Amino acid sequence: MTESVQEPWGRVDETGAVFVRTSDGEREVGQYPDGTPEEALAYFERKFADLAGQVGLLEQRVRRGAPAADVAKAVAHLRESVATANAVGDLDSLAKRLEALSGTTKELTEQQQAEQKAALEAAVAERTEIVVAAEQLAAQDPAKTQWKQTSGQLDALFERWQRHQQDGPRLPKNDANELWKRFRAARSTIEQHRKAFFAELDAAHRDVRSRKQALIDRAEALASRGADGVADYRSLLDEWKLAGRAGKKLDDALWAKFKAAGDVLFQAKAEVDARDDEEYRGNLEQKLALLTEAEPLLQATDPAAARNTLGKIQRQWDEIGRVPRDQVRTVEDRLRKIEQHVRSLEDERWQREDPEKKARSEGMLGQLQDAIAKLEAELAAAEASGDKKAVAAAKEALDARRAWLKAVGG
Repeated sequence: MTESVQEPWGRVDETGAVFVRTSDGEREVGQYPDGTPEEALAYFERKFADLAGQVGLLEQRVRRGAPAADVAKAVAHLRESVATANAVGDLDSLAKRLEALSGTTKELTEQQQAEQKAALEAAVAERTEIVVAAEQLAAQDPAKTQWKQTSGQLDALFERWQRHQQDGPRLPKNDANELWKRFRAARSTIEQHRKAFFAELDAAHRDVRSRKQALIDRAEALASRGADGVADYRSLLDEWKLAGRAGKKLDDALWAKFKAAGDVLFQAKAEVDARDDEEYRGNLEQKLALLTEAEPLLQATDPAAARNTLGKIQRQWDEIGRVPRDQVRTVEDRLRKIEQHVRSLEDERWQREDPEKKARSEGMLGQLQDAIAKLEAELAAAEASGDKKAVAAAKEALDARRAWLKAVGG
């Protein structure tokens, strides 16, 4: 005798009979004589799983919008199968799921029609959105349009249109034709603007190319002048900067030719400068020696003597002549420092000896001395009278006048 086995939705009794439990009670669904009770339950549970799978597939078909008549027929068939199923599982749950799908064909048709209408409205809205985006691109100012970016955006919109046409619902003919007409018109406008823009740009590039080629010819003609042609080449370079653009690739090629002509001139100038620098090397040594002689003036305090010595040094400096280019700044800065010191000595002397300033100083000095004498008398009188308040005020005023007197050199 076989031991009884039970599960939530069924059991196997001692005789090997398999039962399923439903809300209506328990009923026998069959036997599995050649296996264990566990195997028997598993066999009938698999049959339930197959039935549940059919219900799940039907639910998916309904969600995908399967025809109402087909759905109603499938629901009726499955309801019969579930009611008489020789299977172990939650048959009540399957029956409820079928009940949810068991609306009438008319109700399903109305639902599907509503869904189809909503889907069409959404499809028209999306297709319209694509058209509006294309029309906005077409409305851009061609002169300010970034054509690479705009062309990419238009291609993306067209791909989106094709994808929507393939994967989305079929639009009513009138709507589809009208939207396509608008989209095609926007594409045509963009293409016309693009062609016109690049035609104008090509014309501008040709003009720039001609101007720059003329500058190259003039630059190459300067080669025979060597270093003397550098100044004129720099003027040509200013013209080059104002000539405009001829397109990156062509501009690079033109610039290479123009620069090569300039390199010839600058190389010639570098050779001349190198010869001059060598020639001026002796001048540098003389100026360095002269600076060594002049720099003690940085400690001078007599402006007249310093000015006299500096004048002699400046005359010798000019007579020596030029120094190598890379040393000009160094020696000139050292001389400027000495000149500035001598000038500051002269400025200080002028400040001291300025007649107007001196007169003002002497006038102020006399006034302060008179004020101090008067305040000293007032202080003595206050001290004699014992008026402490008057004494403090007189002392304070007297201290201030004495400080002013000291400041103006009295």
